[in-house]
Amino acid sequence: MYLGRVVGCVWSTVKDPGLVGQRLLLVQPMTPDLRDNGKQLICLDATGAGAGETVYWVRGKEASFPFLPSEVPADTTVVGIVDSIHLAKAAAPVVAAPAKAAPAKAAPAAAVAAAAPRPGRASAARKGR
Repeated sequence: MYLGRVVGCVWSTVKDPGLVGQRLLLVQPMTPDLRDNGKQLICLDATGAGAGETVYWVRGKEASFPFLPSEVPADTTVVGIVDSIHLAKAAAPVVAAPAKAAPAKAAPAAAVAAAAPRPGRASAARKGR
C-alpha cells in the first residue's frame, strides 16, 4: 500500500463498461512524512474519498479486489482514508570515530622458525604418539 493525497477527480463519458458507475480520482503519491513523491496518477475509488484527503492506495492485481465479484479493469485503487499518521522522529545517526590501531609487534624470528613445521618430518601427533 502507498500513501497519497486526493487532488481532484476525473470525469469520463466514454470508458470501459466495467468502469461504469466507478469514481476516478487524481492522486498525488506521498512519502510517509507527507512530501509529494512522483507523478500524479488516476485511481478508482472504493472508499468515497474526497479532494484534499490523505488516502492509501494499491496497485496491480490487488487494485481490483475491492470490487469483487465484478471484474473491474483497475491498475490502481484507493482502498482507505487515513485518519492520522504518527511518526517517531529518527535519532541522528551516530558515526563512530575510527579507532586507532595499535602497532603490531613483530614476532622474533626464532619463535616463527620454531613454530613452523620442518619439511620432510611428520609430527608426533600424526605418528600416533
